[in-house]
Amino acid sequence: MEKEIIITSDDQTLMRSESVIIVPEKAVQEAGYIQMFTVKDSAHAKHEFHAMAQMAYFQFQDEELDIREIEAAVHIVHGDESFELVDGMVICRDRAGEFQVLVHPMQNRKKLLEAAYRYCTRWVRLDI
Repeated sequence: MEKEIIITSDDQTLMRSESVIIVPEKAVQEAGYIQMFTVKDSAHAKHEFHAMAQMAYFQFQDEELDIREIEAAVHIVHGDESFELVDGMVICRDRAGEFQVLVHPMQNRKKLLEAAYRYCTRWVRLDI
């Protein structure tokens, strides 16, 4: 079986993903809380995350981003690592390349997307 990241909520599988950016609400104030997981080659992960954050932010600005609201906590499992998100946003890409964004209600979507985009942009630039 191939590696995958499993995203669930209320014991229901929402999707199986290959790359995920987790943006808790507190990341708006302190970007260091942003977490990222991928099953891809780690050498290219930084650029994958930057592309995902950039695409989500630009699609949001153009009112083209499909955002799915999730009421309950979101659980992200990647191998032995597990994370629970009770507030904030998850930006993910599945194996087919489809792009999805999950968010808790009453969250400032623009600020969460900006936080992810800025964080990933700085991360890529530090390596250039």
